[in-house]
Amino acid sequence: MINALTFRLDGQLALVTGSSSGIGLALARGLGQAGARVVLNGRDAGKLAQAAALLASEGLSVQARAFDVTKRDEVDAGIQAVESGIGAIDILVNNAGMTRRAAFHELTTADWDAVMRTNVDSIFHVGQAVSKFMVTRGRGRIINTCSVMSELGRPGTSVYTASKGAVKMLTKAMAIDLGPHGINVNGIGPGYFKTELTEKLVNDPTFSAWLVNRTPSRRWGDVEDLAGAAVFLASDASRFVNGHILYVDGGVTASL
Repeated sequence: MINALTFRLDGQLALVTGSSSGIGLALARGLGQAGARVVLNGRDAGKLAQAAALLASEGLSVQARAFDVTKRDEVDAGIQAVESGIGAIDILVNNAGMTRRAAFHELTTADWDAVMRTNVDSIFHVGQAVSKFMVTRGRGRIINTCSVMSELGRPGTSVYTASKGAVKMLTKAMAIDLGPHGINVNGIGPGYFKTELTEKLVNDPTFSAWLVNRTPSRRWGDVEDLAGAAVFLASDASRFVNGHILYVDGGVTASL
């Protein structure tokens, strides 16, 4: 029977990478509001502390752990520290991400490597480190942040599009391998949201007008719009949803 408790996450521990601001912070807040204990992660300990203090002021149970998700030794040590010092990770949200914009023929190797390390390699490192614990427990939820650019491209976004396409397929492959161990792996595909990373686009009248007209819901997304999707994919309401990408995009991927 479905009721409000089906969507509750009381007593569960959620680790959210890239959660000192923007989408990651919004996802962490949503999981916390649903009852989860939240561990914020990022590289900047100062920003993490500020984000944790903000969520704590809202009455949420939150801690912060700073480590670089692109470096396997830091990931292994960080996950071990969470598991032994805070508790068993029930929910992992792989959200760390970045972009570099340039035409394909002008993109540098350094740009390519930086985006792939952050957007793809981090999911392998953190996902594998956490899933090894989840496998021994026979349960867990992993949510990877994909993008509408897991399906679509735009000029100047070749490396970002390639990385998010890889995240989509990695999500499906993780679901196949981890599903038999009681672990559900799904993705959230945000459309265009107002964040620090998109501030220039939001403030560009030409682009913003094009986007709003291109989006059936006729607006930019607010990061709070993503929280419900994360709570759904982390809760018992989605217990038979596995290997799925849930696009939260105002209809962008539905329209030509």
